[in-house]
Amino acid sequence: MNQRIFKIVIFGIIILGVILFFSLDLHQQLTFEALKSQQAAMAKVYAQNTALTIFIYMAVYVVVTALSLPGAVVMSLAGGAVFGLWAGTIIVSFASTIGATLAFLTSRFLLRDYIQNRFSDRLKKINEGIETDGPFYLFTLRLVPVFPFFVINLVMGLTPIKTGIFYMVSQVGMLPGTLAYINAGTQLSRVESASGILSLPLLASFVVLGIFPWIAKAFTGFLKNRRAMAKFSKPSKFDYNLVVIGAGSAGLVTSYIASAVKAGVALVEKDKMGGDCLNTGCVPSKALLRSAKMLSYAKRAKEFGFKHTHVDFEFKTVMERVEKIIKKIEPHDSVERYTQLGVDCISGEAQIRSPYEIEVNGKTITTRSIVVATGARPRVPAIPGLDQVPYYTSDTIWSLRDLPQRLVVLGGGPIGCELSQAFARLGAKVTLVGRAPRIMGREDNDVADFIQETFTREWIQVLTGHSVKEIRVDNDEKKLICTRNADEQEVAVQFDAILLAVGRVANTKGFGLEKLGGALNPNGTIKTNGWLQTTIPNIYAAGDVAGPYQFTHVASHQAWYACVNALFGAFKKFTADYRVIPWCTFTDPEVARVGMNETDCVAAGISYEVTRYGIDDLDRAIADSEARGFIKVLTVPKKDKILGVTIVGAHAGDLIHEFILAMKYNIGLNKILGTIHIYPTLAESGRFAAGAWKKARVPKNALKYVERFLSWQRK
Repeated sequence: MNQRIFKIVIFGIIILGVILFFSLDLHQQLTFEALKSQQAAMAKVYAQNTALTIFIYMAVYVVVTALSLPGAVVMSLAGGAVFGLWAGTIIVSFASTIGATLAFLTSRFLLRDYIQNRFSDRLKKINEGIETDGPFYLFTLRLVPVFPFFVINLVMGLTPIKTGIFYMVSQVGMLPGTLAYINAGTQLSRVESASGILSLPLLASFVVLGIFPWIAKAFTGFLKNRRAMAKFSKPSKFDYNLVVIGAGSAGLVTSYIASAVKAGVALVEKDKMGGDCLNTGCVPSKALLRSAKMLSYAKRAKEFGFKHTHVDFEFKTVMERVEKIIKKIEPHDSVERYTQLGVDCISGEAQIRSPYEIEVNGKTITTRSIVVATGARPRVPAIPGLDQVPYYTSDTIWSLRDLPQRLVVLGGGPIGCELSQAFARLGAKVTLVGRAPRIMGREDNDVADFIQETFTREWIQVLTGHSVKEIRVDNDEKKLICTRNADEQEVAVQFDAILLAVGRVANTKGFGLEKLGGALNPNGTIKTNGWLQTTIPNIYAAGDVAGPYQFTHVASHQAWYACVNALFGAFKKFTADYRVIPWCTFTDPEVARVGMNETDCVAAGISYEVTRYGIDDLDRAIADSEARGFIKVLTVPKKDKILGVTIVGAHAGDLIHEFILAMKYNIGLNKILGTIHIYPTLAESGRFAAGAWKKARVPKNALKYVERFLSWQRK
């Protein structure tokens, strides 16, 4: 018997049981009036056959509770009336918990998969909360008999809480309420109605009992924080509400928000305002990519109707343009601008002396809270012979003024791919070496293969699946020695310059956090909770130094949570939201993604459907001679709900935003299809992708009848 049939059988049994319960008027036997009238008879039966009475009573109680039928309260009173206080409490406690667990399991078996799949995004936070604090939530709900227990049973069955935990917590949590009803049952002759059992004072006492665990939890958290801070002397007054260490994306946005709410905020930076993004990352790389793209257009002159095009340029001038772009954007992140906003910008190296004190340039400043936004730096691997040659990273490559004839790029991630293509287009002979079996390891195979084929057409040599062994220098000839993973064969690559693009390392040392005992994650980032709070209660972290995503836009996103929680966390804390995280690799064509791809879904065991739209079909892409690439949309099976989108094509980083908005606000493909898009634009590709999804799901049988009807109309 397959699971679907078994579910139908179980559901049928439940429906049949409910029908019989009411059709046979069994519910009339579980009323307060019937109980009072039969109290003496039940006591007599119990005295004559104790064991059988207990067995039948428990069996009926379990069935009533498992089927969520009315009458559990009356049966609890009957337990007190017949068995007495202590025996009744024990019997009812076990019977009610067993019945509740059966209801829980039934709900889980029949409905959980459907509900979780149907509302996966909305339930994600609830599931995370249940996994961490589920027993606590359940316990507090059980303590307050105001909440219908059958609802709790059914709802908890839809969550990830374990069955054993549900049983144990229910057993303990329902005990006070059970005791109250059993006690009332022992005094049944004095009780006028079932509703009168829970008087206002008794209800109030249960509410207090239910609130108590929350108070205890808050108090425990308070004691934990106080214990963590006890060894530090708290100043009587503070110079600032907030001190931010690091003036990159996370630090700048944190300072901006703090100044906007009129907090006293200081921003400490030991190097340049703007951090990596402005000075060595996003801005210079995109400026270089743009120059390289202009050269690529010149090489494609015939595609645009020109016989030939020749461009004279000097690499030095191109790099000077990159510098000018940085200078042009610098005012956005400057000391002058942030000073005008009300931020005290301090140039110097910060040393955290205590959670309340930071020393900069020999002066100690005090603060209520600290946000660490120290970013990350390029990882330099331990390669034998690396010390024999000058090497570049994404931080130092911008100092180049002479184009290397032969450039080796280590790493097939976004930085390695972007700079490999840029330097190749500028005239260098580029060899990209990666240990992984393919470039762009975060993306699906078809995406990585598409970009690798593009690289091959542009004469970039791609050596994936190669492990670096050493660097050799013979008579001023530099060689990178690799081992091909497939057959252990040694491969030598000659080079004039080498760029290391093998990841980034969080900057967690050198400013005092480690001396205070700030914990780190296994990957080297600062350990934070959902509020971006470190293990030191009033110190928060945001951006690359905290992870889990090292993107400029994520750093800005985290900054809001870190700032608001640091300033107002005593009243309300907000959990950082990572549900919809987009990113883009700015190769040509670009690769943009939001949500899950096929690799992610397979790894997580999530069912999905794929819709693929080829951008070579798009009018504007054809007109622009950019008719290459595709959009791949993953949806929930048989629904238009978007699980993730990958776009490979021109301006993919811009086109992805329609899908980002759709995923953020649960907009399905049907609504995208029904939205007017300007013609002719690249943005139409989003609507056509939605149309491809719809076309693949047109009911064929219905179309046959429509065809017959329309044919009949023509006669």
